[in-house]
Amino acid sequence: MAEDTETRPASAGAEEREEGEIADDGDGSAAAAAGRVSAHPLENAWTFWFDNPQGKSRAVAWGSTIHPIHTFSTVEDFWSLYNNIHHPSKLNVGADFHCFKDKIEPKWEDPICANGGKWTISCGKGKSDTFWLHTLLALIGEQFDFGDEICGAVVSVRKNQERVAIWTKNAANETAQISIGKQWKEFLDYKDSIGFVVHEDAKRSDKAAKNRYTV
Repeated sequence: MAEDTETRPASAGAEEREEGEIADDGDGSAAAAAGRVSAHPLENAWTFWFDNPQGKSRAVAWGSTIHPIHTFSTVEDFWSLYNNIHHPSKLNVGADFHCFKDKIEPKWEDPICANGGKWTISCGKGKSDTFWLHTLLALIGEQFDFGDEICGAVVSVRKNQERVAIWTKNAANETAQISIGKQWKEFLDYKDSIGFVVHEDAKRSDKAAKNRYTV
């Protein structure tokens, strides 16, 4: 964040300004410019979404309880938001917290997600906080070789476990999916096998869909 700086009237000469003081033309544009310079823009804008677990007990259409929270496009905006929201271990059972590229909704029906799938990591209760943070940092920091294939990520809190998943665009692109799965495991230092499930397979099956890929 830019440090607070004292400003003086435009009539004050350079010799009257203290060291490090920013000249102000009277309308605050110099201070605003300093703030813009200090921000670190991300390659993509991202939106946090929250799926209210209390709404799931009612007879409502799937996806109608998912609501956007905030869109951010700089490193500073991300940390400002992340540091002021509940981490997964503090969420109620049934909650889903999503972080998706802006303009992509975390729903199977979204045109960008429709032909994709997801990699999923499972962990014990209260253990997903670190996985979730490191996943977010890898996403917004564009650490994946096939980052354009990624839609976003979701952390899900359930009664007996927590899950973190990365959603991708094109399930048929095996090279991209395998690369994403392997890199994700490396980023998280996750040793167990993880599977990739195609959204269409999950929608057609009453049971857990079989993995299309495993790494």
